[in-house]
Amino acid sequence: MIRAAITLLFWIIFTPLAALVAFPWTFITGNVDFLYRIAIWGARTGVRIAGVRTQVAGLERLDRGRAYIYMSNHVSNLDPPVLIPAIPQRTSVMAKRELFRIPVLGRAMRMASLVPIDRSNKETAIASVRAAGEVLRSGISMVVFPEGTRSADGRLLPFKKGPFYMALESGVAIVPITILGTEQMLPKGKSAARPGAATVIFHPPIETALFSDRDMLMNAVRDAIASALPPERR
Repeated sequence: MIRAAITLLFWIIFTPLAALVAFPWTFITGNVDFLYRIAIWGARTGVRIAGVRTQVAGLERLDRGRAYIYMSNHVSNLDPPVLIPAIPQRTSVMAKRELFRIPVLGRAMRMASLVPIDRSNKETAIASVRAAGEVLRSGISMVVFPEGTRSADGRLLPFKKGPFYMALESGVAIVPITILGTEQMLPKGKSAARPGAATVIFHPPIETALFSDRDMLMNAVRDAIASALPPERR
């Protein structure tokens, strides 16, 4: 309980201070690099205070000069703050459209090339996939959880089709990722994380140019992610 309270206190203090410093700098300079570094530092520090240790494997498989679509399994709210700081390049994500309506935050998110998405509306969801493709073509990587939601029991859920249309249209390679351990520290339905170790495994990139069929690409990515999961969770 003490660790959870300290973690909550960190976020209560860090969030407004970071916004007070980073947002004006970003708006004045038009450069989001400082804002991105602050956000990554906050995510990394927050999980450490919560007692979460992160082990990373497979980074040597990546070409750090390329943009990738990083696709991972999703079992916990810890997944984004554990995964994104482990990626050795700037990345974008899809975020709820409602967040973009918040005046200052929304402007910063647009400057950072985040992509608004409304999964309840098919037409706007398709538009979001196309917008994400534009972000990729600009040289910024994307992080996607292709299951679309967190798994309640840790088992790999069916994948959504949209991210694979995006990959085929953009021609950007996919890096499958397996996250292990976060489901035990912060399972779905819990609000406070328990200390423990998370493992992030970067699998070899899958070149989308080698696939003309969406389902074949989707199966290849799923097989790669599943390969590092326990048999009962595949």
